[in-house]
Amino acid sequence: MKQNRSSLTASGIAIVRAIESERPAGERVCYDPYARRFVNGGLFHLIRFFDRIGYSERAGAGVMGFLAVRERHIDEHLQACLNEGLQQLVILGAGFDARAYRFDQLKQGVRVFEVDHPATQAVKLAKLRDVFGQVPGHVTFVPVDFNTQTLALRLFESGYDESLKTLFIWQGVTPYLTPEAVDSTLAFVVKHSAPGSSIIFDYLVPSILEDSAKHGEVKRMRRMRRVSGEGLVFGIPAGTVKAFLETRGFTQVHDADPTYLHDTYFTGANRDRRVADGYAIATAYVAVSARE
Repeated sequence: MKQNRSSLTASGIAIVRAIESERPAGERVCYDPYARRFVNGGLFHLIRFFDRIGYSERAGAGVMGFLAVRERHIDEHLQACLNEGLQQLVILGAGFDARAYRFDQLKQGVRVFEVDHPATQAVKLAKLRDVFGQVPGHVTFVPVDFNTQTLALRLFESGYDESLKTLFIWQGVTPYLTPEAVDSTLAFVVKHSAPGSSIIFDYLVPSILEDSAKHGEVKRMRRMRRVSGEGLVFGIPAGTVKAFLETRGFTQVHDADPTYLHDTYFTGANRDRRVADGYAIATAYVAVSARE
């Protein structure tokens, strides 16, 4: 992303959540009452218009569907972790994520850290003041400029406790990172979180990066890179994420591929909605042996 400007991708994802949240209760797969208030009104209405006339689906079949079920799938893992005694939550590349404000249990003794680029975080803090009248006190905001700072240094400086059972939410980030940056983050999770800690993140398969002609959304994002500063770089081959994470110190890996996501969340009135090929979500726990 551009150094002194809030992430365009963060705004776009919040708009998708806002659009999904407008669906009738029996049809929407995720609900975020704050998403609409985090984004520019004109941009929201423009994207909603394109979605309603079917342009979004023609331009990137199933992408909007994936973004909706991704929110739901991560919400469900977060709730499961809370039910199992989660002590600490780290949201990496938080953007306009509203989970810290949507889940009441996170306001009751769970330490919450939102990590993001300073420019995006500054905009979010202003939005939070508009929404709540002040910045909620149960969240610690950790601005990180990865050109000059490291995740480990900034988290520890901000009070992160590696002895606590922690969930790392890494949503909408890995495709924009180098392989070295992905490995560095996974290594931090393995070495600096307590037994029972886990990570959940979405990823792309390399084939859609290599054949952008068949994936209009990838082609558009590459064309817009000069404006957004956000380019798609990283992918994990289909069917290999289990081995990928196990070799990096994780266990109990679950790979939610497009078929799984569709069949789990697009049922009933939603059965004809699509989840884009080449998009998936991985969940994994820190292996005890990896910390020894």
